[in-house]
Amino acid sequence: MNTPPSLWRDPQAYDYLDNLAAPDLAWEFLRRNSDYRRDYAALMAGPDDPAARAAFRARWGLLFPCRS
Repeated sequence: MNTPPSLWRDPQAYDYLDNLAAPDLAWEFLRRNSDYRRDYAALMAGPDDPAARAAFRARWGLLFPCRS
């Protein structure tokens, strides 16, 4: 769920957080991090570089255990 900026002070707008698993809760905070968003935009704007993707994952602690 994306909370509209106009509701950021409304506690009910964040009730959905009560039922999130740990990875989902971590994502809610990570996606709001301006440094993460900057790094992601730079990664997406550049060429497809496996080393850059690996460095990005390592910096932000991202794991994708279900992917082969």
